[in-house]
Amino acid sequence: ELLPWICFVAFYFLFESRLALGNTVLIMVLFTLSLDLVMGYTGVATLGHAAFYGVGAYAAGLLTVAGWGEPISGLVLAGFAGAILAVVTGLMLLHLHGNTLLMLTLTILMMLYEGANKWTRVTGGDDGLQGVAAAPIFGLFEFDLRGHTRYWYALIVLFALFLICRRIVHSQFGLALIGIRENTNRMRAIGAPVRRHLVVIYTIAGAMAGVAGGLSAHSTGFVGLDVLGIALAANVLVMLVLGGAGRLYGAIVGAVAYVVLHHFASNLNPFHWMFVVGFALILVVRFGRGGILGLLDRTLALIRARMNRT
Repeated sequence: ELLPWICFVAFYFLFESRLALGNTVLIMVLFTLSLDLVMGYTGVATLGHAAFYGVGAYAAGLLTVAGWGEPISGLVLAGFAGAILAVVTGLMLLHLHGNTLLMLTLTILMMLYEGANKWTRVTGGDDGLQGVAAAPIFGLFEFDLRGHTRYWYALIVLFALFLICRRIVHSQFGLALIGIRENTNRMRAIGAPVRRHLVVIYTIAGAMAGVAGGLSAHSTGFVGLDVLGIALAANVLVMLVLGGAGRLYGAIVGAVAYVVLHHFASNLNPFHWMFVVGFALILVVRFGRGGILGLLDRTLALIRARMNRT
């Protein structure tokens, strides 16, 4: 289990010139983890998960622009904003399922997008929220141009929240979530508080997505409308499918694979890079049920079987 974290630390020393890319990877990993809790482990279909990310980004950005640049409190506010939105929308929507839930989550995302677009006095509208300059962490570590502080900042936050996710999915509560995913009616029949479990995990995931948005605001110094865009909601879903839903390390692998593939494909051809990502997604869905990790599991099982026969 330490392998991904060793790779993240090694990346800092081996690819110092690409720390901006690494920082983006870490933020997207956290965002994908939050979606995995909702879709992968609980089976709640949503196309509006970017709403929590966007609200968190604007919350952290607005706090900084207002004159309070301390980044840790900004992340707390971002997580709180995401959690509040998740509670409100969860109580309204989580009794629904299927296409109805998908469309309503997407509708909420679009409403927030249009609201941010029109509220130019606060959000900056199309121009975005500018001047998001976070203060040094603990008053000691400044956000340098090369991205050293940003990278460690994102990595430590990701690791801390990953440990919380790991604790959740391996607890009795996590087993109940898997039971809800597999058979909601049976869980109700044995007396499990299904609605309450759904709202709780939805709130936790919303808070994590909000923190990811806050990290993005602090890292880039800017919050644009794209943080509430449909494209972001679709991208994080692709990341989860690529890596393997319902597995924490699947979210890590999927986010890393997507961001790196997108980076190099767009450098090769900035107009048709989506063909490369789309082709990779088709291959994984067609031949790798369970994402990249599922494909890896079956490959290793095949190798072991052949070695046992010999």
